[in-house]
Amino acid sequence: MSRLESMMRRLTAQKLGLEWAVEMTAGLSGDALEIGLGNGRSYDHLREITPDRRIWVIDRILQCHHSCVPPVENFLQGEAGDMLGRLASENRKIVVAHYDCGMGVKEKDVAEAAMLSPLIAAVMAPNGIIISGQPLVGITQVNGPDGIAPDRYYFYKT
Repeated sequence: MSRLESMMRRLTAQKLGLEWAVEMTAGLSGDALEIGLGNGRSYDHLREITPDRRIWVIDRILQCHHSCVPPVENFLQGEAGDMLGRLASENRKIVVAHYDCGMGVKEKDVAEAAMLSPLIAAVMAPNGIIISGQPLVGITQVNGPDGIAPDRYYFYKT
């Protein structure tokens, strides 16, 4: 598989996964969370499909496309662990979370996701959905939407 095909598969998984998670949590009260803003594409899509939810955004640095800058009061700049701790201390409850952090080194990305897993779980509302580009630990994995390869994206329910 070429790098272009792999990227297309990842972006398709993100789009379908976000839409599925929003559908699965339609009746729940709570916020959404984007962990790893990057260029802002998935955050922008989350804004489109969850217009009535507050969307928290965590990233080390704000370097997204100018059209995808989150409101300053919703942007938590810093290390993901610290910012998840802040959300937990404020008793925020998240019903849809998208975890998309990484440096592109698989072993390091998997280790970081494992380390952050309990912190992500701590901010989730009951029956919340997490979609993740990396495997998480200690959270119930579920089948996501049809058409996404099992190793391409991961889906969890709290």
